[in-house]
Amino acid sequence: MTAFYVNIVHRPEMVPEYLQKEAEQGKVEDLTRGAVLRESLDIFRTQQQTAHDQGLRTTIQMTYASLFNAEAVAIAKDHHARFGDEIGSTFLGLQCAEFREQFRSKELAIWLFSIEDKRRIVDAVFGKFHEVFGFYPTSTGSYYMDAELVNYIKASYPMVRAAVATCWEEGPKAYWNANNSWYTLLDGGPWNPWIPSKRNIHCPASDSDDDIGLVAIPHLSRDLMAVFDGPGSYYGTHPQNLLRGMVNEDRELPYFKNLVDQYRSLATYNDGYAYNMMYVGPGWMSKSGRWEADYALLLKSYQEGMAYYGELKRQGLAQDLTMSEFADVYRRDRSYTRPESALWRDILYSSRRQMFWYADPSMRFCLDMNQGGALVDLRPYAAKLVRPCGVGTKANQDASYPFLVQSLYRAGYFTHYAGEGAVKSCKIGHGQEQADLCTCRTQASFSVEGDTRVVTLEPVTIEFADFSVRVQSIFRLTEGSGEIEIVRRVFDSTRPGVEVSIDEYITACYGTTEYPEDLTGVRLSLIGATGSETIDYAYQCREAELAEAACVEAVVPQVDTRLSLRADGPALGYLREGFSFSPMYTLGVKKTIVEKGELRTWLKVEKAS
Repeated sequence: MTAFYVNIVHRPEMVPEYLQKEAEQGKVEDLTRGAVLRESLDIFRTQQQTAHDQGLRTTIQMTYASLFNAEAVAIAKDHHARFGDEIGSTFLGLQCAEFREQFRSKELAIWLFSIEDKRRIVDAVFGKFHEVFGFYPTSTGSYYMDAELVNYIKASYPMVRAAVATCWEEGPKAYWNANNSWYTLLDGGPWNPWIPSKRNIHCPASDSDDDIGLVAIPHLSRDLMAVFDGPGSYYGTHPQNLLRGMVNEDRELPYFKNLVDQYRSLATYNDGYAYNMMYVGPGWMSKSGRWEADYALLLKSYQEGMAYYGELKRQGLAQDLTMSEFADVYRRDRSYTRPESALWRDILYSSRRQMFWYADPSMRFCLDMNQGGALVDLRPYAAKLVRPCGVGTKANQDASYPFLVQSLYRAGYFTHYAGEGAVKSCKIGHGQEQADLCTCRTQASFSVEGDTRVVTLEPVTIEFADFSVRVQSIFRLTEGSGEIEIVRRVFDSTRPGVEVSIDEYITACYGTTEYPEDLTGVRLSLIGATGSETIDYAYQCREAELAEAACVEAVVPQVDTRLSLRADGPALGYLREGFSFSPMYTLGVKKTIVEKGELRTWLKVEKAS
């Protein structure tokens, strides 16, 4: 049975975006300007009415500023009573005269304060909320909330069951696109709801001891291909996001429905479960227009977006839940080891490209079928890295969860120099000839075998000078294993008895941005029945191989991760240390077959310590 759950989250944001625009026109900042408050409340009412007209309930996340506005409070109370909307709290919209007086800060983002100030702000916001409504919220949120902040909220306000906890891939790409001024560096988390780890909000919890105590949802449901390639703030279930990205055809936004439908289709890969969310404030619907769109188009796009959710609900194809209701439903039958899977297809450019995303408590990764199923992103969730952000921490603004492979930030297969980029792929060779599957486009299908998810790629043809072979790749993901099983099967050779090599490799590093990190201290090891060899990384371009390797591995202490590759039988193992102009390391397993055969390997991500 398929279930498609929708969260619609509105917030009565009282001030900031309008004042910034007026400040650019030479007006003095005034946090209490009556005209600004009036327009903001009018738009909030319009957004609420648009949802209610479609029979949809919302979660109203009250900003701190709105708690001091009697009219905003009255609207929330009325809509809670009449429509069943949930009244929650958000840490967006902190800035107001009362906040400035109490905290003496113009900081917009709660995750960037010191931990001491975060706690003070939580108490101030929740205290005022209780004073106004007579109860504490059961849902909260922000663009990002680190584990330290959420742990404090759960310890002090245990009734909280749900939180908007991060933006999906709102990292360097979004920062570049906003003229290097949008300090939401939040790459590396799940794209769909998850139960976070107590140690790091990005990581799904491994068990009940690791469970932070609430269900986290992402800020918007984003296009899992377009956002990987480009800025996150263009491609999400937010009509005015799409206008910002100019993903509209004249005055129509068919892409919005396509995006919602793609999320509906994820039920195929997740035991019948699918999810979608919209999370907006009034700033997007300014009467003066935004993002090269006039107010009439802003309103039309929002009404049509809500109308589609309403149509799905009336057809029995969607359930509109409040955030807290959804958290309860999500936990009802959710095991900690159950993964999220998404075989995503291109809906922006209508190509045949596919990407497969997978996340569980051990890792998050992505396969790109336009590169023969190459692994282009890998995050070591098994490490459960403690990475607080904000003032007084090492990270400060960088709240991203580190990668081991990120092909856009580290070149991937396609580089313009003699070094290597970060990617996991396979090379098929004969003599002096070699072809990387990264150069082969293919398509994938998804199936389930018991507790194993299987991604099967269509075979590709590799042509050598005087013969060709066909190669098929299969990825098997057994729940709770922390491993990716990879099968490379060679068949249909046009020359009988020819020898062909299968070279499974991963080229990796670590980091959160496009800039290289220091790999000193990384230890590369070959382990076999008859011996072993180890290289301590020092940028010296060293290589080693072992004829019958049981395992080849890298220990990366900077991210407390052990990355290993092993084969199902005798195979040559090798490793390569990089150099400063190619700051990577490579682990590989190689096997020679005659005419046809296969190499089966396992890539495992573990906590090193």
